[in-house]
Amino acid sequence: MAADPRVRLEPSWKARVGDYLLRPDMQELSRFLREEKARGKRIFPPGPDIFAALDATPFDQVKVVVLGQDPYHGAGQAHGLCFSVRPGVPVPPSLQNIYKELKADLGIAPADHGCLVSWARQGVLLLNAVLTVEEGRAGAHQGKGWEGFTDAVVQALDREREGLVFMLWGSYAQAKGKLVDARRHCMLRAPHPSPLSAHRGFLGCGHFGKANRWLEGARQAPIRWALPPRAEVEAMLASRRVPDPAAPGAVLP
Repeated sequence: MAADPRVRLEPSWKARVGDYLLRPDMQELSRFLREEKARGKRIFPPGPDIFAALDATPFDQVKVVVLGQDPYHGAGQAHGLCFSVRPGVPVPPSLQNIYKELKADLGIAPADHGCLVSWARQGVLLLNAVLTVEEGRAGAHQGKGWEGFTDAVVQALDREREGLVFMLWGSYAQAKGKLVDARRHCMLRAPHPSPLSAHRGFLGCGHFGKANRWLEGARQAPIRWALPPRAEVEAMLASRRVPDPAAPGAVLP
């Protein structure tokens, strides 16, 4: 079946979950986002970045899945990759704890920026369960329809791929893990890296080394978790295919 031309999505993902965006609940979500913007509310990330995680990591390139909850809700923070911020934006507390765990696990010193696009380019799908948020209101768009769409993303990976690593940090991500066959994929569970919970087991979980050992055991290249310098990351962002904001889209406001 040919993909619907109204859906603007990275081609390999469009072939698998594009039709989901045409469902009535997704059209209702689209209307909700447009109406919120018409009321003067600021929605993050910007429209062209809503599907940035799928743009950055095509379906067949996924090796590791990191599941977040919803985007950062501060101005200039969210750019479509969970836990990531653009170079120059202060590193948020959860990402600071991720860097602490990287240092403890693999001896990798914290980067001087918070942009994780180099992970995405290597096959780390940085997916939030909810893809938009209202400024200053964490969780404002939960229950509006995004969860079903990101469920479809996870289910497509579970159904068509073998031996992926799922990093499930916190109860929200672990609920998504119920969609994954643990007999066929590596499931790594820990508390969320937020300062409110990181001390309960995220710090010390060793997930980055465990993920690489799994990949090497499956004869796949490990992830280079050390982040490149800021200038190199900025070049990566500049070269990323950015959808035309004026193009028709099924959900983007």
